[in-house]
Amino acid sequence: MIDQSTVPHAARPAVSTVQQWWVLTARMITPTLRNGELATQVIGSIVFTIGYYLPLKQLMGAVQPLSNYAQYLTPLIVLQAIWFAAVSAAFRSATDSVQGINRRFRAMPIASLTPLASRMTASMYRCCIALTVSVLCGYVIGFRFHEGVLYAAGFVGFALLIGAALAFIGDLIGIATENPEATAPLMLVPQLTLGLASVGLQPVENFPEWIQGFVRNQPLSQWVYGLQAFAGDSTDAAPEVSWSVLAPGLAWAVACIVVAVSLHTVVSRRRRS
Repeated sequence: MIDQSTVPHAARPAVSTVQQWWVLTARMITPTLRNGELATQVIGSIVFTIGYYLPLKQLMGAVQPLSNYAQYLTPLIVLQAIWFAAVSAAFRSATDSVQGINRRFRAMPIASLTPLASRMTASMYRCCIALTVSVLCGYVIGFRFHEGVLYAAGFVGFALLIGAALAFIGDLIGIATENPEATAPLMLVPQLTLGLASVGLQPVENFPEWIQGFVRNQPLSQWVYGLQAFAGDSTDAAPEVSWSVLAPGLAWAVACIVVAVSLHTVVSRRRRS
């Protein structure tokens, strides 16, 4: 009889959380280079620019306070492109859930937050693409940064914070519904509703009085105010970069992240039980 104590055992290789995160992130990003998802993000930003700017330039251009309508509209185009990128986050999260991939991850020696971190990294990759293309489209129609490099960096950072908030919401919707087909309407209906009823299209004073309070204070409008402030204008009509202008938008973004992460934790625990 063989003495098992004398049989050498191969040492189990050390598990690196960073390596696991990188492998899972590459799993989410690599397919976008060949399945058309990257092209969809680029085309989506272009479509938002054309769809908003061309029909509304003559109609809304005369009633907005900035030097040109492109300067006024581009923050909304950026937000719509970033929100559209978050739809992919919801779809990928739902797909992993319905295919049992998340269940398999829970049975493997992987830290519980690593799959979420990899999905968020992939979501921010899509967000960066959407942000870059939408700003370039804005430059084509006449948008410019007027406040220097520091405020331009603030514009990018604020947009990425919003993108992270939307990505967390999208991931929550995906893991909660476990239905990839349901993620698009659940993300796109609020996007279109808040986008059309926001100060990104026209000043709040041009909306009916009964809805002005909602238009002014809803998250998309507060994010538009912040991005317009960071972008500036050749006139003095743009909002100032001040705490009173930026705080509501920052509060909305942080609140979205906190609520989404909290609900994500609850849903994940129920999935494990």
